[in-house]
Amino acid sequence: MPLYNRLKEYRANLKINQFELGQLVKVSRQTISQIERGDYSPSVTLALKIAKVFGVTVEEIFHYEEDEIDE
Repeated sequence: MPLYNRLKEYRANLKINQFELGQLVKVSRQTISQIERGDYSPSVTLALKIAKVFGVTVEEIFHYEEDEIDE
């Protein structure tokens, strides 16, 4: 169940680095890096905090795609 994101793109547009975004949402730079790579799915609370930083909805940054099941 992959959760895809456009976090790096939004961060670049705001001209902030991973450390700065982490400080704004109270997580480590490593957490931001893991989210951007798709290695970590943020909690709903964290996703909302991130979206608030950019002034957009959660859905504009994160989107979910269901795995296809072969039958």
